Amino acid sequence: MTHDFDEDYWEGHWRQVPRDERGRAVEPNPHLVREVGDLPPGTALEAGCGEGTEAIWLASRGWRVTAADISADVLARAAARDAGPGDDPTWVRADLTTWQPDARFDLVTTHYAHPATSQSEFYDRIAGWVAPGGTLLIVGHTHVEAHTRSGHGHTAGHGHTGHEHAGHEQAGGHRPPAEASATAAGITARLDPDDWEVVTAEERTRTLTAPGGRAVPLHDVVVRATRRR
Repeated sequence: MTHDFDEDYWEGHWRQVPRDERGRAVEPNPHLVREVGDLPPGTALEAGCGEGTEAIWLASRGWRVTAADISADVLARAAARDAGPGDDPTWVRADLTTWQPDARFDLVTTHYAHPATSQSEFYDRIAGWVAPGGTLLIVGHTHVEAHTRSGHGHTAGHGHTGHEHAGHEQAGGHRPPAEASATAAGITARLDPDDWEVVTAEERTRTLTAPGGRAVPLHDVVVRATRRR
């Protein structure tokens, strides 16, 4: 099955996700916590923010967060949530395949965002929004039919609950299609080594507990890189 992943797709996607007062995901993506938890706060962009769990977590840690998504429905949910300590994120409705920020960011993150363009083109685009010395963190899906390794991968430089997008797609009984998937090697190959230091590049399997207690494996790709210039 193929998808356009355009505005109509995402508005329809979120209309099917039940609303509740706290949102679907209470805890941030564990890859985000592990990879950026020790970074000094600055400006951050959460690209494809969904219901805002990661953006709210970053704001609570002192980051000045811009959180962008194409869906008006999901941004309304995100803005209605209690951000707790720290400044609230700035919620921006944007098509990330055409939108341009006014400035670059100290941190650009994305978690399972699927654009209307190819995944590779999307990652190239958001990488351009990282300021010199800043961090890019990509968390995406590997295509399980092509990648069946569990917990393996290369980690350079250092050593939950599921995210809204991952939980809905995979816990719902179907996996992301191939065009919404990526590999660590494929992402890092597009990062010019003169411009980037790759800190983490790995593929992992973790388990999400779906409604009803069913265990669902999530096949993740995680790439973190620091812009040299």
